[in-house]
Amino acid sequence: MRIKYKDKSETFTEDCLKSKEPFGQFKAWFEIACNTPGILEPNAMFLGTATKEGIPSVRPVLLKGYGSEGFKFYTNYESRKGRELAENPNAALTFYWEPLRRTVRIEGSVERTSTEDSDHYFASRPFPSQIGAIASKQSTVIAGRQSLMVKERELLSQFPEGKAKRPECWGGFILRPEVVEFWQGQSDRLHDRIRFRRRKPGEKPDNILTHDGENEWVFERLAP
Repeated sequence: MRIKYKDKSETFTEDCLKSKEPFGQFKAWFEIACNTPGILEPNAMFLGTATKEGIPSVRPVLLKGYGSEGFKFYTNYESRKGRELAENPNAALTFYWEPLRRTVRIEGSVERTSTEDSDHYFASRPFPSQIGAIASKQSTVIAGRQSLMVKERELLSQFPEGKAKRPECWGGFILRPEVVEFWQGQSDRLHDRIRFRRRKPGEKPDNILTHDGENEWVFERLAP
């Protein structure tokens, strides 16, 4: 199964970078994805986690904020991903925008956002989503969908709209990147890969150092 990617004239070279640090470059690509027909959820990303023994798992989640501090998402802390992040806070994110033939891969460490941040985001969610978060003990075995519907009805009668409280088991995570890679697909499979990585302590690289205001980044091209 082979399909044609972008023409050779649309290669992604260092001259095409919109920013010499990864957050600005991500912003440029993300905004294009948000305005590209056929990309219904440009903030959908695959989150890879692992147990402390290194057993991996991957699932889609939604990006809910980003900036120089990192990439933010929300979930149930007692879900599989929540438990794995608690015991092994190393994680990876992947965005794939198929109409653009573009991927962004991000690796780093994860920590919980503040209680205030989680409360604020939970309060901004639609009421049915709030009820769903309270009703679902995510990743646990249940008897059937009907049990969820019963719990939902109970909660709807218990909480008037606007009065649902965030459960302590639900909240935000932020991934603070160490590596951000931008990939542009090419029909000849000589894909373009430009990687930003944080400068290691004591490292004096020959390639270019850039700054995001606080951190030093090295950016370099990888073979496809």
